[in-house]
Amino acid sequence: MDYRRQYIRDLWDATPGTSAEVYGWVKTRRDSKGIHFVQVNDGSCFRDLQVVIEEGVLPEETIKQITTGACVRFCGEIVESPAPKQPIELKAKEAEIFGPADPETYPIQKKGASFEFLREVAHLRVRTNTFGAVFRVRNRLSWATHKFFQERGFLYVHTPIISASDCEGAGQLFTVTTLDIENPPRTPEGKVDFGEDFFARQAYLTVSGQLNVECFAQAFTNVYTFGPTFRAENSNTPRHLAEFWMIEPEQAFCDIEGNMNLAEEYLKYLIQDVLENCSEDLEFFRQRIEPTVIETLENVAESSFERLPYTEAIRILEKSGESFEFPVYWGADLQSEHERYLTEKVFRKPVILTDYPKEIKAFYMRQNDDGKTVRAMDVLAPRIGEIIGGSQREERYDVLLDRMKELGLDPEPYWWYLDLRRFGAAPHSGFGLGLERMILYVTGMKNIRDVIPFPRTPGNADF
Repeated sequence: MDYRRQYIRDLWDATPGTSAEVYGWVKTRRDSKGIHFVQVNDGSCFRDLQVVIEEGVLPEETIKQITTGACVRFCGEIVESPAPKQPIELKAKEAEIFGPADPETYPIQKKGASFEFLREVAHLRVRTNTFGAVFRVRNRLSWATHKFFQERGFLYVHTPIISASDCEGAGQLFTVTTLDIENPPRTPEGKVDFGEDFFARQAYLTVSGQLNVECFAQAFTNVYTFGPTFRAENSNTPRHLAEFWMIEPEQAFCDIEGNMNLAEEYLKYLIQDVLENCSEDLEFFRQRIEPTVIETLENVAESSFERLPYTEAIRILEKSGESFEFPVYWGADLQSEHERYLTEKVFRKPVILTDYPKEIKAFYMRQNDDGKTVRAMDVLAPRIGEIIGGSQREERYDVLLDRMKELGLDPEPYWWYLDLRRFGAAPHSGFGLGLERMILYVTGMKNIRDVIPFPRTPGNADF
């Protein structure tokens, strides 16, 4: 056995009469007039391969073990298939059972199992059609991300997972500690003494690689990071995870306009790549999950994104006559319903909102001359709302320090970030794209827990 063997994806153009050897897992088996029809999949493509076993070819004991979920190897001959949707099938001559599966207890043999149930067996759900398609798309988006940035000369940077600072200033952090949780050392004031901890200070799982990757942008010009991030937000919604993956490019000598250009180009590139390379998976999502998914993606790939100041967006929303659940006013943080109204009803294409009120954006965003807004940008897409968030960064030392003090942030953990503004600071911009959010958009799946291999949510760290 070797990884260079034939895969099911390689067999669709095989010439009838040739020999083939197939490894995989049994999806279904049905019996008809002395012939056994077995659907096998090895994960290499969406389509199952039908294996035909004529009566008497294999020992009865072997046939009994060819049940849904079993891991098998079939050897035989490629023959033309009478079925209209499958050009070939494998006529088996021999079989080997690597791992049997008890049909009475195998959890996912029944069709129509709910996504809620499948989350409880996440170690096995990847064998279903839906999750096979999801994770092939996830793989393709990851590959296309690296290809996009590498082709444009961006340096890939591995930023720390353990951090002493909070990028967003929101305080929703997981603490990393080796202290005795039941009896931690205390300061004279009775607080936990993190000076006795492994890092001699309080440390956290990172919420973003942005601050660290900015250092590299100030030396390599164009860089990106792609890795796991963590948010201790006690939220049980279809849009939140405690652990998720972020793609964060950063560009020196780049203003907000250049940042918007990169975001639009990147988003279109990802969509076009998936349309070209995951067509069977997307067709499954169109039929079973979201009827408009391919149409929406094609529209985004072909559209010129609308660019709209936040203030103008508020004016449009206030005059819309719509009964929004969340009120609209200047200074409000737009909700998904507002974002979807702009993209689906007003412009019917993606919209890039800019120049948000500084009160609702992070401390590191460059302030505009009006003193009220910052050079933030959010890319809003039809059907999902915000999909990319970014900004031109504040490169002026005094302005950044004043803004941190204004927000009550202790500058001490950020001393190195401020240092970047003291020694050869370049104007720079960047953005973040949540990989799981992008997969939701591309597939039409409705719950973010269904597009990550093993979801981490409040009360759940199984598998």
